[in-house]
Amino acid sequence: MSLVFMRRAKEADVDKIGEILADAIHFLKESGSPQWQSGYPNCQSVREDIKNGVAWVLTVDKEVAAYAAVVIGRDPNYTKIAGAWKNAVDQYATIHRIAVSDKFRGMHLSQFFLSNIISVTYAQGIRNFRIDTYQKNKIVQHIATSHGFEKRGIIQVDDPIDPDRWAYELNL
Repeated sequence: MSLVFMRRAKEADVDKIGEILADAIHFLKESGSPQWQSGYPNCQSVREDIKNGVAWVLTVDKEVAAYAAVVIGRDPNYTKIAGAWKNAVDQYATIHRIAVSDKFRGMHLSQFFLSNIISVTYAQGIRNFRIDTYQKNKIVQHIATSHGFEKRGIIQVDDPIDPDRWAYELNL
């Protein structure tokens, strides 16, 4: 039985997280999605996440297996939406850059990781969660909807290939 644990990412994790992001970028490309094909995310964005205190990892037997950034507060990308937020008043947490290492793919760790992210953030008093993904990223769409997230519309992010993202929201 493996020991699976979520903790804040640290500088010593950056290279491993970079490998995980590279795995995810390759996986998305192979599945026909242009998401993350413009050089982002990368180790520099991970360093910024760590500096800002929003970087999290999921470890399996002390090995970094997954990464995500969890930003509490207003996200400028979520200001304009072609659709409508159910809760546009309360503070929310946005889950960004969630990725699992190829080595651990198929173990349903993204489901476990998202559940832990929601639990930890809920314990901090946050009841509103948001996540977005590219229209062809069926995996993140499935993970989000299986946790009760509902599609609210389309937002735009800073992506030179295709800025449109489907936005999802969970209110607890």
